[in-house]
Amino acid sequence: MKIAVIGGTGLIGSQVVKNLNAAGHEAVPHSKSTGVDIIGGQGLDEAVAGADAVVNLTNSPTFDEASLAFFQTSMDNLLAAARKGGVGHLVILSIVGADQVPELDYYRAKVLQEKILAAGPIPYSIVRATQFMDFMDAVLSWTADADTVRLPATPIQPIASKDVAAAVAEVAAGAPLNGIHNIAGPEVFPLDELGRITLSHKGDSRTVVTDPTAGMFAVVKGDVLTDKNARLAPTHYADWLS
Repeated sequence: MKIAVIGGTGLIGSQVVKNLNAAGHEAVPHSKSTGVDIIGGQGLDEAVAGADAVVNLTNSPTFDEASLAFFQTSMDNLLAAARKGGVGHLVILSIVGADQVPELDYYRAKVLQEKILAAGPIPYSIVRATQFMDFMDAVLSWTADADTVRLPATPIQPIASKDVAAAVAEVAAGAPLNGIHNIAGPEVFPLDELGRITLSHKGDSRTVVTDPTAGMFAVVKGDVLTDKNARLAPTHYADWLS
């Protein structure tokens, strides 16, 4: 298959391209660095023309309300280009539980992206993943000072980026789902406990203080960011850390 990967030079995209090419497909990465701008539209028609499938892994540069406009414009542009180019399958990556956290602008933006795709003219697949293990350092930094890191006890089911990329590549090479495929890590942790495990592994002596008001995940109610019925990825957090 010929597969165009928009956002194909990033954390997930570069691994998706590698996996697809290793499986015998012709996967081509596209991004601003290769001359493709999903917001301005430059190079987009050429990037997707004649592709059997297109994977959109581009991401908003901000997590605030501006992310809604990013996903609206990028999806409108991509759907128009894909229709013009005869694309038979369009794949995006989203977040498990995104529709359950309307308090977060970015999660509402991802739900908007899903809805635009589902309402569009191209057969599609949505891969929803739980929180990436790779982002744990960033999460710790949001509410940290010299001595402490404040985190809520929000249940998290972390997944390795390599497992996300493998799932996205598999879906992209398959028939359109016209629906959602959920993937998740093999274990659930309270976020504060995950913080303690991470700092301990790094030899970081800061204390994790359980604070239900701290950081982005404070607004999450219950265990909506986990999914025991999702397809479970193989990589455990302890193995990923090591």
